[in-house]
Order: sequence, then structure tokens, then C-alpha cells
Amino acid sequence: MPFEFSKEMEARFAKVLEKYPAEHKKAALIPALYLVQEQHGYLTIDGMKYIAGRLDISASEVLNTATFYTLLRKEPHGRFHLQVCTNVSCFLRGSDDLIRMIRDKCGIGPGEMSDDRRFSCEEVQCLAACGTAPVVQVNWDYHEKLTTESFSTLLEELQSREISAPEGA
Repeated sequence: MPFEFSKEMEARFAKVLEKYPAEHKKAALIPALYLVQEQHGYLTIDGMKYIAGRLDISASEVLNTATFYTLLRKEPHGRFHLQVCTNVSCFLRGSDDLIRMIRDKCGIGPGEMSDDRRFSCEEVQCLAACGTAPVVQVNWDYHEKLTTESFSTLLEELQSREISAPEGA
């Protein structure tokens, strides 16, 4: 089934387009890709082709942009994507303990997704918050100065949340 925006996403896409002159609508590419990702959970080939058509640009230009930016996902992730910083500051302050806790409590490690698609985990090199290490980014939200206790509480809270899967997931 070909991709198309839901009514809500179509309205949001229209608002994005309002920010750019019609002759420069390709400037809306990244925000448009975020809308596809939000609706579907990640960028599909159909979703990228859809945006190419809507913005009158080539599918290869969309794909080039999508593969350049790491926050644009080209494969499914869990509803809660846990990005654990493992750079020096975070490692010295216990990020390895946080990864072990994800293994113990969620049953996954870096590069994996839980069977229920609630969690996925990724090691990242830097979240630019060295002064508040260790840091885990959950979707768009930073969680800083984590201890094993505070991270355990966070994981329990995420496990208890009602979730709805993105469309198409």
C-alpha cells in the first residue's frame, strides 16, 4: 500500500509548507521526513518517494538527505529508543552499568529491539552533555546524571506506559 499522510499529518505538513516560499518548498525536506518518521516509525522507501513527489524533487535527493542525518531512521526502532552515550565522560560515570540494566530489564542490547517493539537500544558516541554524564536519550528527551536507581525507575515508568504503535508498524 503506497504511503500517504494521515489527516493529522497532512495538516501538519501544510503548516510546514507555509513557512517556505512556494519556489523553495524543497527547503521543507527535513521537517517533512520527520513527519513521515513520526507517522510510520521510520522512513520507508514509499514514504521517501511520497515526499519527493510532494516537494517536486528527485527520490535520490530525498534518499541522500535521509542517509546523511542520523536522526532520520531507515529501519524500525522501538517505541522507546534508548540511546546510551558511551563516550569517555559517560563511560567513566557508569554508562556500561546502564547498558547492563537495559539487558537485564528489557532483554535487549545495543542494536536490538524487544519482541514487543517497546524498546530498542543503541550505543552512541556523544550526546554533547558531558557535564551531566551519564546520559541516555529516550526518543527526543535527554535523561542526565543518571544513577542505576534513577535509570531503573525510568525504565519501569517506560515499561508501564500505554503505547500505540506508529501507523504501518
